[in-house]
Amino acid sequence: MLTLHHLEKSRSFRIIWALEELALNYHLLCYHRTPSYTAPASLKKIHPLGTAPILQDNELMLVESAAILEYLQCTYDDQFNFKPKVLKYVQQYIFWLHYAESSVMPLLVFKLVLTISSQRVPFIIRPVTKAFILGIQEKFIFTRLKQHVEYIENHLSNHDYFAQDFSFADIQMTFALEAIEKLNLFATPHISHYLKRITHRTAYKNAKLKEQAGLRG
Repeated sequence: MLTLHHLEKSRSFRIIWALEELALNYHLLCYHRTPSYTAPASLKKIHPLGTAPILQDNELMLVESAAILEYLQCTYDDQFNFKPKVLKYVQQYIFWLHYAESSVMPLLVFKLVLTISSQRVPFIIRPVTKAFILGIQEKFIFTRLKQHVEYIENHLSNHDYFAQDFSFADIQMTFALEAIEKLNLFATPHISHYLKRITHRTAYKNAKLKEQAGLRG
């Protein structure tokens, strides 16, 4: 039996989506973030890292989105519906599957941490702290993130998906692209068009509904 431990407002939504695409039976356990926006301690009872997603497949315990997606594809995607078969597209698939977490998400997480930190410093030093954080964001995060956004925009201007047809690479990339869209810092016409198409998939909509139901429960 597959069991997914999912944390609200996190990258583990990718795995709900993938499970829906594969039309697998699974049990979804949802966890709420703490007031400090961290994962609850109860997740550490499931896995020492205490982070989501955590996927249990009988006795096997898996963490990290890309690793879980690769496992699901290798184990349950017999027809290769979610991974290319042609070598040049396989290389693209592998690249984008790991690019999301290696290159884009660290910048987005860094920006989120700085934003939350700036809101929690004592009032008396807030102006100085705010100026310092803005400097880091403008000179370090914004410059690098802009480069990645332009790179992704260029790719999507010539491709409907990240690796030929729809694949788990698209699931991996979508979370980062949704975060970029919410920032509203860059012109992203191709990313916007891509997200409109990808989020109309039936499995994506079903995953959203299951996530909402799980968090309410």
